[in-house]
Amino acid sequence: MTTSAELGLPALTVAPGVVATTTLTVRNGLDIVEAYSLEVVGDCAAWTTVEPARVSLYPGTSATVTVRLAPPRSPAARAGEFPLGIRVLPAERPELVTVPETTVTVTPFHELQAALAPRRRRGWLRGRYRTSVRNLGNTPGTVVLTPGQAGEELRFRVTPERLRLEPGESGEMRLQARARKLIWFGKPASWPFEVTVGPEEGAAGKGAAGQGPGGKDTDGKDTDGKGAAGKAETAPAGGPLTAIQSPVLEGEFTQLSILPKWLLALLAALLALLLAWFALVRPAVRSSAKQAAEQAVAQQSAAPGPTAAAPSDGAPTAPSGGSTNGQGKPSAGQPSAGAGSRGTGPGLAVPGTGQQSSATIDVQTANGASSAGSYQVPHGKVFDITDIVVANFQGDQGLLTITAGKQTITTIALETFRNQDYHWVTPIQVPEDQAVTVNVTCESPGTPASGKQASTCHELLNISGALSDIRQGN
Repeated sequence: MTTSAELGLPALTVAPGVVATTTLTVRNGLDIVEAYSLEVVGDCAAWTTVEPARVSLYPGTSATVTVRLAPPRSPAARAGEFPLGIRVLPAERPELVTVPETTVTVTPFHELQAALAPRRRRGWLRGRYRTSVRNLGNTPGTVVLTPGQAGEELRFRVTPERLRLEPGESGEMRLQARARKLIWFGKPASWPFEVTVGPEEGAAGKGAAGQGPGGKDTDGKDTDGKGAAGKAETAPAGGPLTAIQSPVLEGEFTQLSILPKWLLALLAALLALLLAWFALVRPAVRSSAKQAAEQAVAQQSAAPGPTAAAPSDGAPTAPSGGSTNGQGKPSAGQPSAGAGSRGTGPGLAVPGTGQQSSATIDVQTANGASSAGSYQVPHGKVFDITDIVVANFQGDQGLLTITAGKQTITTIALETFRNQDYHWVTPIQVPEDQAVTVNVTCESPGTPASGKQASTCHELLNISGALSDIRQGN
């Protein structure tokens, strides 16, 4: 006297997402009325139910219940063979428990989910993208990316080349799109492309119609994933092995030009300014420089020389130009109104003896050297300087210093002027036997009006004022 139970099928095959059923027959071999609790045990218990889950039987009778298997279409229902047991537990005689068993085969299915980020990239030559892939199937698989572009203006590189994913596992693959040539000018160009995410060839069937274990062929239907994210699954569900469909992701690379439009406009404006300089401004500058040089030469030539009638007191006259030793002498002219009107006394100018006088100091200096030129006031005379004109007609570069006796009048950089003049209401007085000196340091000779660079620096200094006698003693 015992309890017996028997499953309707010794082996059962079920596909994820599909419900499969079998039967369980329970027989009461006892001499009492017995109630039986039916409980699923084993790896399939999570998605297997028994209806009804409890039966009561009179002695010598039996009952048949339905065992329903509904594995979910998810990575939780792994593909493979798993044992299924139904525990039949008597309420009155629990020691007579029995567990009939069978084998359940869960068929594999393949499903991929993919996304491309970002969908659009901008760059001069290349754009980089990330492709995230998740295996939603119930069997491991190797994933590869197959990018393509209609016009073949782009070349692609995928890292890594393939990705192995377990059921429910996610991974990332990097994609680089590179243009074949640069765009130097013009508008940006947009290159759309597609990326097919699928299994490695031969890994899980052939294209849309694969052959699974046991030699059974199933037909699949292609569907395209739209946008930057796609999901591909198998159809129809319920076969022993379903075909893989590959998501198709859409991306775009916008190639920018190296030189934008605003830069072209700027280059055109700069070119126009350069042409205007050579056509208008440069000739005017050269003309001004030539005019300044001619004026300096004219001033040098116009410097007064010795007069035919020398003054009766025997005062020396200045030559029209400077000597090579850098010394000059003033020339006597007509007495200036109010010149030399100082009071009498020892070492003072004698009233009425002042005569307007000027002298030119010519200084030529070798490149990288320094030289000086001077004009010395004669003995018994005093020189009241009212005007100084300096000519740098070559456009030399360097430093020029003017001193009167022990007093420094000015220090000036040569490159800052071509002609410079100084005027004083109160004259600068230079006593007898002292000199007006010009010191020149030549850094770089300039280019005179002839257009040929000079070998030496050449400066001219013209000084003008009143030369008067001085009283000796009381």
